[in-house]
Amino acid sequence: MCGIIGIVANQDVAAELYDGLTVLQHRGQDAAGIATADGSHLRVHKGNGLVRDVFDGKAMRLLEGRVGIAHCRYPTAGSEGNDEAQPFYVNSPYGIALSHNGNLVNTDALRREVFEQDRRNVNTESDSEVLLNVFAHELDMQKALTPESAFRAVEGVNRRARGGYAVVATVLGLGLVAFRDPHGIRPLVLGKRSGASGDEYAVASESVALDILGFERMRDIAPGEAVVVTARGELFTRQCAEPQQHAPCIFEFVYFARPDSMMDNVSVHKARMRMGVTLGEKIQRLRPDHDIDVVIPIPDTSRDSAMEIAGLLGVKYREGFVKNRYVGRTFIMPGQGERTKSVRRKLNTIPLEFRDRVVLLVDDSIVRGTTSKQIVQMARDAGARKVYLASAAPPVRYPNVYGIDMPSAEELVAHGRSEEEVEKLLGVDWLVYQDLADLEAAVAGPKKLISRFDSSCFNGEYVTGIDDGYFERIRKLRSDDAKKSRRAS
Repeated sequence: MCGIIGIVANQDVAAELYDGLTVLQHRGQDAAGIATADGSHLRVHKGNGLVRDVFDGKAMRLLEGRVGIAHCRYPTAGSEGNDEAQPFYVNSPYGIALSHNGNLVNTDALRREVFEQDRRNVNTESDSEVLLNVFAHELDMQKALTPESAFRAVEGVNRRARGGYAVVATVLGLGLVAFRDPHGIRPLVLGKRSGASGDEYAVASESVALDILGFERMRDIAPGEAVVVTARGELFTRQCAEPQQHAPCIFEFVYFARPDSMMDNVSVHKARMRMGVTLGEKIQRLRPDHDIDVVIPIPDTSRDSAMEIAGLLGVKYREGFVKNRYVGRTFIMPGQGERTKSVRRKLNTIPLEFRDRVVLLVDDSIVRGTTSKQIVQMARDAGARKVYLASAAPPVRYPNVYGIDMPSAEELVAHGRSEEEVEKLLGVDWLVYQDLADLEAAVAGPKKLISRFDSSCFNGEYVTGIDDGYFERIRKLRSDDAKKSRRAS
């Protein structure tokens, strides 16, 4: 999962791209980069680390241009090294820089096609560089540089690529190109800002990036749609793929997105509140005579759900954990050892809220279970009489293959285990999960704006289809042992 943003404005855009990345930092803390286009020059600066660490005054001054894109990286398999920081760049045709959020499921086949058919070389293991070369080849085949040729190139990408992807690119001599996969698995939103010098446009992974830059959210880019904004500020849009069922990734709403974002016309904040209502109703059904004294969220993503649960159950809501803001999100830490060490660095208890109480901890989800197990023990050490744990999401039993680096199935705590077995493994007195139907209804909301989700990490149903042998390949890439071996080498 990564954060992407692209802007076409009437002045240099580097500073605004930087600001946009800072509010998308939660989507990726591994690397960051900016590319700007100024006439016939394309300038790129990128590196490993947080946005604030990658860019200094000197780097920012060099990033001239009124068209630009930016990216913050979350390290999925094959995108972990120094060379995989984005944007990627090719000089033919015209000069193209591209950033990508998501994951292709036919990368190996595409890589061979790019080399054998397109006669292009891919230098890294990143599927984003493969995607860039596919787009570059398809654009080169058009023999022209117009919005129409860009749309035809995107059509070619959609015919060849399978997976979840949201893309921003800058093409010298044209402007900004942005597009979304035919199922709309990964999010992308379009914004507009009007001024004395004319209209300006931006696209981003989440609407919060548009908000802080003063762009009005126009709409989400539709599944399979492409947007071209020329360097002169002209907006063109086109549907560039055969209609498919819209199936956005539900884990965006569970965990990744900021609560102040709107995605696919759904408020993330409201969706998480509704998750709390449905989970609270389940708790009431299962234990109408519960003995819960206090509801405590595991910060930060579960707060909205936890408050609704507390209100529904008629018990106190309390903040029992203090979070160190200077430690990254443990879910996206690159290895299990680092994740384990980070939990104690990240959270500390307020014993007063636990002592002699029956505590219901609320988390957004439970993936590997190692973090949850440590937090449960912290609650006991703080004096809790009983510790219950509620997950706002169902059991995670399958890998996510569309851009969230969930581990191989064998490393998921719920894979192959009953809820009672997970409960025992985590050391809780009671474990309750959200039902998938309730989760999907909570995100869709009363207006039911979305009729289907990619809920593959919960139900194992992959909307693009998966080739034989794919899961074995990602197991070799995504397991913590595999990552440890790559880092050692």
